[in-house]
Amino acid sequence: MPGFFMPLIAQSQSMHFAEALALTSGAVLREYDLAFETYGELNADKSNAVLVCHALNASHHVAGSYAGKPKSEGWWDNMIGPGKSVDTNRFFVIGINNPGSCFGSTGPMHVNPDTGQVYGADFPVMTVEDWVNAQALLLERLGITQLAAVMGGSLGGMQALSWTLQYPERVRHAVVVASAPNLTAENIAFNEVARRAIVTDPDFHGGNFYQHGVVPKRGLRIARMIGHITYLSDDVMNAKFGRALREVVDGVAREDYHYSTQEVEFQIESYLRYQGDKFSDYFDANTYLLITRALDYFDPARAHGGKLAQALAVARARFLLVSFSTDWRFAPARSRELVHALLENRRDVSYAEIDAPHGHDAFLLDDARYTSVVRSCFDGIAKELT
Repeated sequence: MPGFFMPLIAQSQSMHFAEALALTSGAVLREYDLAFETYGELNADKSNAVLVCHALNASHHVAGSYAGKPKSEGWWDNMIGPGKSVDTNRFFVIGINNPGSCFGSTGPMHVNPDTGQVYGADFPVMTVEDWVNAQALLLERLGITQLAAVMGGSLGGMQALSWTLQYPERVRHAVVVASAPNLTAENIAFNEVARRAIVTDPDFHGGNFYQHGVVPKRGLRIARMIGHITYLSDDVMNAKFGRALREVVDGVAREDYHYSTQEVEFQIESYLRYQGDKFSDYFDANTYLLITRALDYFDPARAHGGKLAQALAVARARFLLVSFSTDWRFAPARSRELVHALLENRRDVSYAEIDAPHGHDAFLLDDARYTSVVRSCFDGIAKELT
């Protein structure tokens, strides 16, 4: 029943594909594995499946916790689970790790079956459309021919949108959160600066750092710091850190400290370095390059002379779009572009613009208005199942 919360135990799974995956670039991924997780039970007619698409640095671990591993909650655990907005007592939720990622699916750190060597920089270019095709193949293996809904935030929202265009008859509802029909030039610029930080790291070795037994941590740290700044709003940064100085710098009390051009003195500096250090310990550099390029390339209107309404004409799903007022990376105006283009096609569209202070990260955080909008959408989808 909605409102009934209980612990959700997650278990990672893997599916092997011996058949080659044809890619948008013309290349193929000859043999690959996809990591995935499922939550809830698939009903008898397999009509209650919900696919959740992940963003840049997330994975297939969408909800729940791993047995015996405290603090291992999925990245959207506040949204998905028993009694939550996407209620796993009613829906069968699937999270799939995209090929090229670094959380279990075949990616640049895996062995290329054609050469016997780690892919590294030779891993083929991936696009959002390629990921959607891979997801569709896994769902076919599970016997799911139509999704009750596809849902995602940020880059995941682009995948949800692409599902409605690539497989319009296989999606009944699409929930697109804090996303856009393409990246602005400013967004592409931020991605390029982050990529340059990685590729100019002396430990990058042209993407073949695995062979040298090193990791381009400095570049990854800087890339994450750049990205993290864009995910937060100015209001949140000021409220959380302001211009506060650290009380202690390298063991020296603030009042006794001599100012330096190199040391970490402000709390925001300390926070960003912490985020960068943590990221460089678990994320793959080639994966970062690959995924940010996929973000840059996504533009369904390009094949239609830049006319978004024409691109969306094939969509048949009902849409919920959500944006956040202080999200300047994926601004509300970008969601409104999608709304207007869908309305031009007389599609069924609901839109919520949440006045929230958290910037782009708001789509991952608790906000009663936001979770209520999503809950209402999925309540309606659940009624269709009865």
